[in-house]
Amino acid sequence: MTQISAQPIDARDEFDVPPQRRPRHIAIIMDGNGRWAVERKLPRVAGHRAGARSVRDIVIECGKLGIKALTLYSFSVENWKRPATEVNALMSLYLEYLAKERQELVDNNVRFMQLGRRDGLPEKVLAEMDQTIGATRHCTGLTLALALNYGSRTEITDAMRAIAEKVKAGKLEVEAIGEETISDHLYTAGLPDPDLLIRTAGELRVSNYLLWQISYAEIHVSERYWPEFGVADLHAAIRDYAQRNRRFGAIDETNS
Repeated sequence: MTQISAQPIDARDEFDVPPQRRPRHIAIIMDGNGRWAVERKLPRVAGHRAGARSVRDIVIECGKLGIKALTLYSFSVENWKRPATEVNALMSLYLEYLAKERQELVDNNVRFMQLGRRDGLPEKVLAEMDQTIGATRHCTGLTLALALNYGSRTEITDAMRAIAEKVKAGKLEVEAIGEETISDHLYTAGLPDPDLLIRTAGELRVSNYLLWQISYAEIHVSERYWPEFGVADLHAAIRDYAQRNRRFGAIDETNS
């Protein structure tokens, strides 16, 4: 795990990692919205709104770089424990983002999907989400997966229940269950596993995020709060990833 100190953002930053060295799938834990706001004596919702602007920039840049999938940890199953005023403000922000950015996603050939349980989400959010999923279904560029009402243990539990139902119905033999079976029943079915996990705000936890999928992901930690995380920081994370020697448990004979 590499922890990167905050560096000035240079708008002239040129990206120099060749396509074959870039991650296919980037997963991000967007942390620090509240702290960013508190340090500026602003309400926490102002931090979430500023964070939404960072989402837009990072989505567009990932599309330009040819990244296949971007998964953003937006709202966890544990986040329902936050004050009702903050939860309601977040749900309103999702409604606004989905409606406002829908055409932008289509114009940039970005396919949208949601990871997480639908139960518990407001009907208006589900409606906007479904409309965005439908509008971008034909897009063939970047896949933007929003982890909303998501928890990895919840995801694995749901997958196990679905597999058990198939066994119970005689549609699946126990002996046929393997890692691929489990992967195919997760919310991320059809997506490649993340190659790069980015966490902002200097935190060193994975926070119940994609626990099955990040088994071999490279981890990059940025000191920046999410509203401060920009294109140059994304480039720095990908450069860091490109320098890693990914052996997947094997031995690198060139350095042995």
